Amino acid sequence: MNLPNIITLARLLSVPLTVWLILEARFASAFWIFVAAGISDAADGFIAKRFDSRTRLGALLDPIADKALLVGVYVTLGAAGHLETWLVILVVFRDLLIVGGYLLVQALAQPMRSEPLVVSKINTALQILLVGLLLAQLGLGLEPGITVKSLVYVVAATTALSGAAYLVRWTRALAGLEQTP
Repeated sequence: MNLPNIITLARLLSVPLTVWLILEARFASAFWIFVAAGISDAADGFIAKRFDSRTRLGALLDPIADKALLVGVYVTLGAAGHLETWLVILVVFRDLLIVGGYLLVQALAQPMRSEPLVVSKINTALQILLVGLLLAQLGLGLEPGITVKSLVYVVAATTALSGAAYLVRWTRALAGLEQTP
């Protein structure tokens, strides 16, 4: 256990707190915890790279913490009626597709690289932006405007594109066309 892993673990442990805050309609607090989680994600990555303290545990724990936070917040905001149910289903399905596809490829084909696709990074950034704006709107009194509503459709589009891109990656890997590291 090193500092980046402790920071990542703290982010993972913030998920139940964030979910509880949303369910209790304490959106300002949920917003600030979500912001702190985002800062911690950047900080643990920076520290791990800058001080050459990357670990196998960190490489596994970091994406788990990220997925747990986003999926937890999306499901909770959907259940509370603040996000469209169809968007929540799309976001969760994409994440299950990514994790399930990766595990399937690892089990049935030879090991392959696991770094995220560019479209996936864009999608994740937009998912975070949507949740951040929505929590800020609910908790800090920001005017809703058209931004959040428009962002829902942009997130849906990038989520579908990202899921399709991973489906292509997994199909190519299972067909033996994807290069291994």
